[in-house]
Amino acid sequence: MNIRKAVIPVAGKGTRFLPATKQTPKEMLPIINIPMVHYCVMEAVESGIEQLIFVTSSGKGSIENYFDRNLELENFLEQNGKLKELELIQNVSSMIEIITVRQKEQLGLGHAINCASPIVGSETFSVILGDDIVRGQTPATKQLIDVSRGNGGKSVIGVMEVPETETYKYGIVDGEFLKDSSTTLKMNAMIEKPKPAEAPTNLATPGRYILSGDIFECLREIPRGVGGEYQLTDAINMLANKDEVYAHKFIGDRFDTGCIEGYLNATVEFALRDESTKDLMLNIIKEKIKTYGIK
Repeated sequence: MNIRKAVIPVAGKGTRFLPATKQTPKEMLPIINIPMVHYCVMEAVESGIEQLIFVTSSGKGSIENYFDRNLELENFLEQNGKLKELELIQNVSSMIEIITVRQKEQLGLGHAINCASPIVGSETFSVILGDDIVRGQTPATKQLIDVSRGNGGKSVIGVMEVPETETYKYGIVDGEFLKDSSTTLKMNAMIEKPKPAEAPTNLATPGRYILSGDIFECLREIPRGVGGEYQLTDAINMLANKDEVYAHKFIGDRFDTGCIEGYLNATVEFALRDESTKDLMLNIIKEKIKTYGIK
């Protein structure tokens, strides 16, 4: 089984980052000098994905442009001897084949993924949410692909442990671990944002999925759910009633860059992990602590 395609939904309005996102897509906001969506695309590439489908909306054209060639800029950099920078932008434009489809109304994650169905067809495919960054030695998507391959090409939901007091923020998976595994479960159901007392586990879904093509039939059958939107959770639960669906605890650090706190956390963390910016960030932090008398 070869999973060749990934869907990255990027049609949201990004209201938590207004006014910046009035004109700039949230997914194009940089973590230092690299847009957050770039990290998601890199994860797909490093997982062996060959074709990306961006589900976009009006005003998101800069995402597609970012991964296209800019011959004027390339010529400028070459003529001015900025060969390192030239190589950087050429690498971006040659990373992977990209197709875009429009979600004309924001009707939920399930609806966004269903917009890609004419391109995906009946294939098993990956879903990577464009404002969730996961960093690890092995890409999270690659880990899920391996689990899917080891279980007959079935759907696999990426999960991570969260504090029991925070289950209300996430979709939480209910299931039983496989006999020979402490990381992979056969999923019974997914509960959307349960109260801590009602959560069956503390395993949350942060935005990484391997889904069989059968999910599209479920997405076409589900009614509108919370907020009048088509919820991916409802479709996954329907699929789990028809076929085996697994959940897997991936290894990696997840950054929720779709909120201010997660975005700031990722910016500081990535700067500290990069040897070229580590000392600079440490000095800035020390100076600010001294300036504001923080203890």
